[in-house]
Amino acid sequence: MCAYYLYVRVTVSDSQAWHVEHSIETSAPAEAIWRLFRDVAGWPRWNAGIAHIAIDGPFAEGTWFTMQPPGQEPLRSKLLQVRENAGFVDRTELGDLAVEVAHRITPLEGGRTRITYAVDAFGPDAAEIGAAVSSDFPSVLAALAAFAEGRAS
Repeated sequence: MCAYYLYVRVTVSDSQAWHVEHSIETSAPAEAIWRLFRDVAGWPRWNAGIAHIAIDGPFAEGTWFTMQPPGQEPLRSKLLQVRENAGFVDRTELGDLAVEVAHRITPLEGGRTRITYAVDAFGPDAAEIGAAVSSDFPSVLAALAAFAEGRAS
C-alpha cells in the first residue's frame, strides 16, 4: 500500500530557475523500482504521459532517449547520472531552456521505499515549463508505486 505525500520547494530567481519535488512511499523494494526504471520501453505501462519512448543504448550515463508525450512532439533527453537502486537524472534542452529531472529511490525503515521526482528548470519561462513538466508527477508516482506493488490496473 502506498501513502502519497507531497513536498514542494519552489525556487524562482528572475523567472530563470525553478525547482519542485514530489514523493511517494511504497511497500515495493528499491530493487523493484529500479527494475522498472531500467526498463525504459516499459515506462508507458505505468506513465500515462508517455505515448512512445525509445532509448539509444544501455541505461547508462551519456545515453540518449526519445520520449513522445501523447499528442505532442518527441523530446530528446540524455541520462546524466545513473546509480543502481538509487535513481537517475535526465536532462532535456529546449532552446535556451534546460529541464533536469531526478528520479530518486530511497530505502526506508520497515522495508518501505520513497520515490522522489525532482525537477530543476533553468532558462526562459523556467517556472511555467517546470510546472507543466511536473504537473502529472503525483499520478505518475502513484501509478509507478501501484505497478511495483503488483496492483497495476
